[in-house]
Amino acid sequence: MKIDFKFTPKLVHDLKHYDKAMFMNDLMAGVIVGIVALPLAIAFGIASGVSPEKGIITAIVAGFIISALGGSRVQIGGPTGAFIVIIAGIINQYGLQGLMIATILAGVFLIMLGVFRLGTIIKYIPYPIVVGFTSGIALTIFTTQVKDLFGLTMETVPSDFIEKWGAYIRDFHTIDYPSAIVGILSVVIIALTPRFSKKVPGSLVAIIVMTVAALVAKEYFDITSIETIGDRFSISNALPGMEIPDLTWEKAKGLISPAITIAILGAIESLLSATVADGVIGDKHDSNVELIGQGIANVVSPIFGGIPATGAIARTMTNINNGGKTPVAGIIHAIVLLLIFLILMPLANYIPMACLAGVLVIVSYNMSGWRTFKQLMNNPKSDIVVLIMTFLLTVVFDLTVAIEVGLVIACLLVLKRIAESTDVSVIVDEIDPNNDTDVLYAQDEHLTIPEGVEVYEINGPFFFGAGNKFEEIMANMRKRPKVRIIRMRKVPFIDSTGIHNLTNMCQMSRRDGITVILSGVNPKVHAVLEKSHFNEMLGAENICPHINIALERAHDIIEEL
Repeated sequence: MKIDFKFTPKLVHDLKHYDKAMFMNDLMAGVIVGIVALPLAIAFGIASGVSPEKGIITAIVAGFIISALGGSRVQIGGPTGAFIVIIAGIINQYGLQGLMIATILAGVFLIMLGVFRLGTIIKYIPYPIVVGFTSGIALTIFTTQVKDLFGLTMETVPSDFIEKWGAYIRDFHTIDYPSAIVGILSVVIIALTPRFSKKVPGSLVAIIVMTVAALVAKEYFDITSIETIGDRFSISNALPGMEIPDLTWEKAKGLISPAITIAILGAIESLLSATVADGVIGDKHDSNVELIGQGIANVVSPIFGGIPATGAIARTMTNINNGGKTPVAGIIHAIVLLLIFLILMPLANYIPMACLAGVLVIVSYNMSGWRTFKQLMNNPKSDIVVLIMTFLLTVVFDLTVAIEVGLVIACLLVLKRIAESTDVSVIVDEIDPNNDTDVLYAQDEHLTIPEGVEVYEINGPFFFGAGNKFEEIMANMRKRPKVRIIRMRKVPFIDSTGIHNLTNMCQMSRRDGITVILSGVNPKVHAVLEKSHFNEMLGAENICPHINIALERAHDIIEEL
């Protein structure tokens, strides 16, 4: 298969006309987005089951590559909440080495999607499925943060959703009130900050205020129960070296499924973010280039100790709102994070875990899309079933199962809707040539259908759904004609199942002494029929380009009988 694709990142286009004014806008936006991304990167890293610096490394490495090689002008990449559940599950089952391999494989899959120009296909995933597993992820993230938010003292936290809530209820009496106050106040600060300032991120304000408060409580009030990042992790600001995982076929084979999940989730989230950004800035991203950029980022990120990354809609919107014009803003955001990592990373030891839990509670709330979920409940029943099923599968089982089942449901929905768009009708008595497209010449009078001739009209793709409808209609016809004319002028394509059904119908008609004539077959469908040797079975003279010729052929056959 020939691949006609040219990889040209948006950065290449923008640098041709770059000037000082654009750089100043990008500089301001990049600095602000870098500050906004800091607490989120730390929180996402910890919530995913890795150390906080891995979250920042991901934001630096993947954020730089996604901006430099992506297909969107304003996309900001890095770790996101959507990956928390799947990353934690992979680490629990396969360890950090397994996560590295799965992330690299996911990157390769993303690159392949882009190279084979499949970026637009992702957009055809039904909206209820996207909302269902996004809302499910949000609820799962919130559930994982309850322990740290309230400072619960629990030996183990079950991985199962229902068992986890049972354990929370059972052990809620172990609540640490100072930690709970820190967690709840963090949520309040983050929620209220936008009312006073749109520029300053609420998560950063909460982290600074609560970290200082926890230090004061410990120093002057002897409150030592508030757990901090330093109590749980050993943080280093040393730049990580490159590490190539020991990749074997046996290891890769077992990680194909989670890798596909990461790739699909990353593709959906990044393209959704880029599409939303397009609507705000009046631009159009290149989805295939964006997928390749995302893929390269996910191949490189784990080599330097990072985790999966994708486009982050909240940080992308922050970039736009603060004047970001080109991918240079995203590159600056990565550089700002690198400087913070090298200079200020040791201070992260003092951040309370309850405060990070509060940050993720707000993230999960924003992800939940509960208003959209509620609105979709007014849609057709099929959409509601898909929405609830995807949501429950994500929450009760895991994201891998939800995406796999969701994709199957998506395919079935597409087939169902295509089948519903194809109808088969019976034309009786006469045909109005002035209202048809496959007549050979215009006539004042209607074309009369001779006695002993049946005319069927197929409107839409002719595949298994249409074939079944066709057979049902013919079975209900009481009279046995001498000729059956099948008008296919509105059939854009036919598949192997359609050819099989058509062949069976022709063979059954021949046994009953009925001649079948096809009318108005377009060149594409005609080529498929010819390739399958259908012409030889039916007879080339019985495949007519126009209804006039088909009726004349039917008239000749009747006269010969």
